[in-house]
Amino acid sequence: MSDPYKSLKTTLKAEINLEAWETLYSDTSRPFPKPKEGHIAVKVIKHLGDEVMKVFRVK
Repeated sequence: MSDPYKSLKTTLKAEINLEAWETLYSDTSRPFPKPKEGHIAVKVIKHLGDEVMKVFRVK
């Protein structure tokens, strides 16, 4: 059986947490703590590859 992540593992020189990797292919953001100040960016990538990014100031 071939390993579809073999090339990525070799490039990263690390093992891949498949559960974490699968969360990248989701329409729901992974939770993160709200910063006390600064900016956050939200990036949306459509299935055709179009990208839109919006930066929000955190107060």
